[in-house]
Amino acid sequence: MTIKAHAKINTFLKITGHKNGYHTLLSRFVKVPHLYDTISFEPAKCEHFTIEGCGDVAVEENTIYKVYQAIRNHMDECILTDFFKYHKVVIQKNIPSGAGLGGGSSDAAAFMRLFNEVCKLGIDTPTLAQIGSKVGADIPFFVYDYDAANVSGFGEVVEPFEDEAFEIELYTPTIHCDTALVYKTFKKELLDKIEPSIFKGWEKLSSKEVLAQVDAVEANDLYKASLIAYPELKEVAQEGWYFSGSGSSFFRI
Repeated sequence: MTIKAHAKINTFLKITGHKNGYHTLLSRFVKVPHLYDTISFEPAKCEHFTIEGCGDVAVEENTIYKVYQAIRNHMDECILTDFFKYHKVVIQKNIPSGAGLGGGSSDAAAFMRLFNEVCKLGIDTPTLAQIGSKVGADIPFFVYDYDAANVSGFGEVVEPFEDEAFEIELYTPTIHCDTALVYKTFKKELLDKIEPSIFKGWEKLSSKEVLAQVDAVEANDLYKASLIAYPELKEVAQEGWYFSGSGSSFFRI
């Protein structure tokens, strides 16, 4: 009862607007084959829902626990509680946190997929993605488990994309970027500067084609915001590397 939870990069990420308190976006999400956490269900007698491997993160604050509760609200069945009286969730972390690689969302989505399979819940993938979207905007991409996809709306619109093959190299500095702060900074400093015509049609191009046309700042709107919120990123940025999500990881392909 083990599943891999892969990291992702955003080869491009453009903010398209702001609605109902949340940003909308257009982004290319790509799975990172060589970097993943593992999620396991291991036999154990547990008084409460138990997660091991996440350091000092409180269970109630963990995205896995939040999607577990979301599934319980959807199913309303005793089997969900009974299973975790006799099993604990064990995570082997390899994806750094605060790095723009989607580690927490990927863990949550992998948990949902494994739980759905092991306990034969019978929840179809679109419904599972919808449940996950209530917890985190990146979770639907990981639920679908595509190698690459165009993601839009608030993150709930996930369309598979046959991207040109490439290898991914990652570089993560010792800077933790808070996603909420980066988005807040974008809204305050950059939201009124959005120009949709600049990235029109990007969703039809391969990641290589897009990145051949733009630099790191042009490729990812959240990089601009992250540089404002975390000016020390300027000191670790390297020529030819691009920025994933809200950071702080850089990548090149």
